[in-house]
Amino acid sequence: MSLQVLIVDDSSSMRRFIKRVIAMSGFRMDPCLEAPNGKRAIEILEANPVDLIVSDTNMPEMNGLELIETLHRDVGLQNIPVIVVTTEGTDPTKRDVFASGARGFVKKPFTPEELKKVLGEVLGTNHRGGECGDDGTDDGCLDF
Repeated sequence: MSLQVLIVDDSSSMRRFIKRVIAMSGFRMDPCLEAPNGKRAIEILEANPVDLIVSDTNMPEMNGLELIETLHRDVGLQNIPVIVVTTEGTDPTKRDVFASGARGFVKKPFTPEELKKVLGEVLGTNHRGGECGDDGTDDGCLDF
């Protein structure tokens, strides 16, 4: 199973970095889709099914929290897991992110290991793309 990932961040260098980290994490991935803001992400999602969204919060036109709220109002999009990657790491921000429906949170700047850990927690998949414990064990699951 290959993952289709949408990376939403107004910084093209951050999108490239996130893409590299996901690729290095051992997940099988289709070429990543990218959007500079939530509005463009919604347009991309109308034409492309995705397995995961990694999104910043502070972006022009539609921020990350607005994107998550929009996803949760759409029956076809509401179950896509979202990991938020943001410079805002306060407890209230973190609470708002999870209250909006995000399944993961990473504070910028972050190490590749930090993002890989959250990817493993949110996706629960192994390097081969199967579910952890497919064979009744945790063998092959991402170990961070």
